[in-house]
Amino acid sequence: MRQAITSQQQAFIGPPVRAKTYSSRNTRNNKAKRLAETKQMSREQWLQIRKQGIGSSDAATACGLNPHMSMLELWMIKTGRMQQSIEDESAGYAPLYWGKRLEPLVAEYYSMHTNHKVRRVNAVLQHPDEDKAFMLANLDYAIVGSDEVQVLECKSVGEYGARLWRDGVPLYVLCQVQHQLAVTGKQAAHVCVLICGHETRIYKVTRSESVIEHIVQAERHFWKCVEMDIPPAVDASESAGKALQALYPEQTPLLTEDFTDNEVANQLFNELLEEKRKIETHQQLFDEVKHRLQILMKDTERVVFMGGAITWKKAQDSISLDSKALLKQHPEYLKQYPQTKVGTRRFQIYPHGH
Repeated sequence: MRQAITSQQQAFIGPPVRAKTYSSRNTRNNKAKRLAETKQMSREQWLQIRKQGIGSSDAATACGLNPHMSMLELWMIKTGRMQQSIEDESAGYAPLYWGKRLEPLVAEYYSMHTNHKVRRVNAVLQHPDEDKAFMLANLDYAIVGSDEVQVLECKSVGEYGARLWRDGVPLYVLCQVQHQLAVTGKQAAHVCVLICGHETRIYKVTRSESVIEHIVQAERHFWKCVEMDIPPAVDASESAGKALQALYPEQTPLLTEDFTDNEVANQLFNELLEEKRKIETHQQLFDEVKHRLQILMKDTERVVFMGGAITWKKAQDSISLDSKALLKQHPEYLKQYPQTKVGTRRFQIYPHGH
């Protein structure tokens, strides 16, 4: 799917657009329902509303296209097994916080450079068709008075996120916007993205019925998993691993299940053994090549090559507390200052003969 991103993007986006370069088209007549007003809504109330369906920011995840969240984690959130993560802004790393604060500035830039008026949509919208009522949407802004484009999606990305925008709008954002167009019945949207705080691009995303059909089918399947309380397919992401640990945090002691007659399970186990062998082989090859380069570097801090560079630097010395020695002298401290670390399940592999 990753290899198909460029061609899929080209199917329904164009180059960055400038003001007053749009042709006139008629928009669709079906109007989204206003499920809930959000102007005075608390974050907790908003999160509860989001559990009633698949929002536009959930769309790519429900379709298995979100690089930041797995279908399983979203399913855990929608079924109430896991809380939507709330960003800790005190840590200094708060992309959601800054994204929200920068959104009005991005919208102001867009309006200034396109001469389009925009207004906030303070509501959770719902698809007007009863059989698609699970499709919800929160729009950043509606574009006023344009027959060509009606929805504005504002984005701000940092250094890591900028890589995903090198070839245009990332697939997960395209999925989000097509979902918005499906819910609202609108014809087109603009995506205005602020990259690393100093570069702004504007992309047009035109409604694609074929893409929307695929999105609706994928979201319908996902929502059935939510309604029937059946976990969706898992993937290789860190998000899926975290969700699995939360879904099954503890084992039943001494419980053993016999999969010897389960053909699918045995095939998966054989694949697991083979992939483990490949990882070990590649790790050995990687370490050998790394060591050969290190012996060439000697005490050099940095070397450059035709294809890039390597650094080999000593970390700064640090001072830490020898807790074992301290507790040996003052064992009473353990009772005075206890700290419980919650254990996690460890996945161990035992081939025959080991």
